[in-house]
Amino acid sequence: MELWRWSYEGYSPETERLREALCTLGNGYFATRGAGSESAAGTVHYPGTYVAGCYDRLASTVAGRRTEHEDMVNLPNWLPLRFRAAPEGAGRSAWLSPDSPHLTAHRQALDLRAATLTRRSEYAVTADGGRLVVEQTRLVHMRHHHLAAQRTTFTPVGWTGVIEVDSGIDGEVRNAGVERYRDLAGRHLTGWRTGSDGEDVVWLRCRTVNSDVRVAMAARTRLVGAPEPARTTDVGERAVSQRLRIPVHDGSAAHVDKIIALHTSRDTAIGSAGHAASAAVLNAEGFPGLLASHRHAWEHLWRQARLQVPGEAGRILHLHLFHVLQTLSPHTADLDVGVPARGLHGEAYRGHVFWDELFVLPWLNLHFPDVSRALLTYRHRRLPAARRAARAVGADGAMYPWQSGSDGREETPQLHLNPRSGRWLADHSRLQHHVGSAVAYNVWQYGQATADTDFMHGKGAEMLLEVARFWAGRAEWDRSLERYRIHGVVGPDEYHDRYPRAPEPGVSDNAYTNVTAAWVLSRALDVCRALPAARRDELYGHLGLLPGEPDHWEDVAHRLHVPFHDGVISQFAGYEELAELDWDSYRQRYRDIRRLDRLLEAEGDTVNRYRASKQADVLMLGYLFSPRELHGLMKQLDVPLDEGTWRSTVDYYLRRTSHGSTLSALVHAWVLARARPEQAWRYAQEALTGDIADVQGGTTPEGIHLGAMAGTLDFVQRGLTGLETRQNALWLDPAPLPQLSRFRLGIRFRGHWNIEVRFRRRAVIIGVPPSEQAPLRVLLSGREVLIPPGKVVRLEMPTAAQPEDEGDMP
Repeated sequence: MELWRWSYEGYSPETERLREALCTLGNGYFATRGAGSESAAGTVHYPGTYVAGCYDRLASTVAGRRTEHEDMVNLPNWLPLRFRAAPEGAGRSAWLSPDSPHLTAHRQALDLRAATLTRRSEYAVTADGGRLVVEQTRLVHMRHHHLAAQRTTFTPVGWTGVIEVDSGIDGEVRNAGVERYRDLAGRHLTGWRTGSDGEDVVWLRCRTVNSDVRVAMAARTRLVGAPEPARTTDVGERAVSQRLRIPVHDGSAAHVDKIIALHTSRDTAIGSAGHAASAAVLNAEGFPGLLASHRHAWEHLWRQARLQVPGEAGRILHLHLFHVLQTLSPHTADLDVGVPARGLHGEAYRGHVFWDELFVLPWLNLHFPDVSRALLTYRHRRLPAARRAARAVGADGAMYPWQSGSDGREETPQLHLNPRSGRWLADHSRLQHHVGSAVAYNVWQYGQATADTDFMHGKGAEMLLEVARFWAGRAEWDRSLERYRIHGVVGPDEYHDRYPRAPEPGVSDNAYTNVTAAWVLSRALDVCRALPAARRDELYGHLGLLPGEPDHWEDVAHRLHVPFHDGVISQFAGYEELAELDWDSYRQRYRDIRRLDRLLEAEGDTVNRYRASKQADVLMLGYLFSPRELHGLMKQLDVPLDEGTWRSTVDYYLRRTSHGSTLSALVHAWVLARARPEQAWRYAQEALTGDIADVQGGTTPEGIHLGAMAGTLDFVQRGLTGLETRQNALWLDPAPLPQLSRFRLGIRFRGHWNIEVRFRRRAVIIGVPPSEQAPLRVLLSGREVLIPPGKVVRLEMPTAAQPEDEGDMP
């Protein structure tokens, strides 16, 4: 069971917020942080409940400037259930919680298989050793996605008397989960109304300030298996609760069940959010029935997302998979939402959508393609906003925002705070226009994995062509180089947002940006060629595409500039003119240099002066593209890239990267699995432990890093297997590490469901489930095999791919 269980022994206020993030429960529609129901928000605890896609915009004054910011809203807190004991012959004790001096033991466990959080606490309540044992099990329902529930069991040991329980909904909440945002406006709720229905149901309704989303919660609290206790209801302006007085006897357990329903006006098939929430909680079955159906729904999910990896790595991967499924579940397919970079687990990045879907959708495509399609549809619905953004800068096509929220406008703040110096600085990360290439990449990968021609000939083609138009328009011809160049961008590195002493932000010819732009242009042309003539004419007319544009795309796709220096790919033009950083000196002076940019700024310096990267930039090319595809792209651009040049490039940037992003270790592990396999495991370990160990130093309590978690899953699924989906086939080019040499996974490819792929030291074993589909086409090391449905085939591994150590096999 430890493979499926994360346990925390004892109570640690210092790490409580980290535990709350990692113990978040969700179902794709909403999620609630793993805070104790008896604990209030403060410096130690931060309860938070978030509905996917529920945003609100407020204005603040920062450094003398008025600025607007859109946040994923922290909704009313449904958790509150506090308690205190009144032994016979003694007065009532204070309200009990792990922060009280009466706590004598504490343990909490996250059961991944059942998707429940169990907390067990013991309190000293009498002078002669009487104790109160409190055990609580919580779930956010995976089948009935508007419901959540928790059962709290009270067992007096060595005393008899009364337990007083106060259960309710608290609407007096704000967005205050990220310290550096606390000077910004954070009260997103208004218009509270409270009330009760019948004896045991209370409700709270409110709305967001500017987006005007109606939010409704209803809660039902019952004592189970005993006579109805004395009960009073307190209906406040912004909170509502019920107080129960429960007689208890030494050694006898009392069970209190709290079931809640959450609806918003964004939901479909409801009359009003308030009526829907009240009806849902009144009609909900009891806790045991909800627990059973919840577990059954998760059993189905685990079957669709099978992954078995031995040892501690497998245990961590199960946790990562759990949090991915809680954020992006099958329920997501019915929602208008994107991929929140920090999940539904906290308020970091304000719940915005970045390029992190680049690390998420390739995994989803092979398990939950309907979810991938919905996430891409989120981008398509915001294509008009991306077009307007392009027009605003004088470009054609679509310019997707670096940070997206509700309506697709650019949500990247104009200023950001350096916590080390306390200064607010200009934020130029909105110049990371490569996010458009990420959208296009995911569209293409989805089409290759699913053969969904309806999408690819419709919404997908429209997005691909509009991103291609943008890049073609941004490319400027340089006569001296006889190459196209792209100026004024910021690459994935993020540290370099301008040249030293340059008046304007941005750099030129970021290699990652230019190469991926060439790839987008080529794939857009592929789509144009694949479209039926009638659909192509219709799409060209709809987009206003001029007859000569595709020819221009072809020219740009073959003649974009990729700078080099010292025999390696340059991160951007002029990179070689930057100074070298004394890395050893900074490592000696500071314990952690991941956020080197903040350290230098606090010293009055700037990272723009140095050859230093926050995270993988050039090396991202080795993450996105297989060696075969990357070589082909560079050949298309007439850029020489042999194995020696790539290895030199990898070595060069390895020495100059501070890994200030959780994505960096993942990318390095992926690339090094082929270029430097002896080093890859170290980076893989860091990627695996990034959130559970909070390696970024205080960031995980503000929300998990969804891209990094999904990326580790895909590291096994595609990185170690070399799996590509193209030409209606699965292509395999294994690069297993000795520490991860034997594993199995299940994937869904086009019409084949639950294909089982098992990797051994010397072989790949592929089982295709029975169906009416055509045989599965698999290519391994140039050998093509057709596997009929219902058959299992063993393919011998190329000798070069065989690791030295087999390890254990699940």
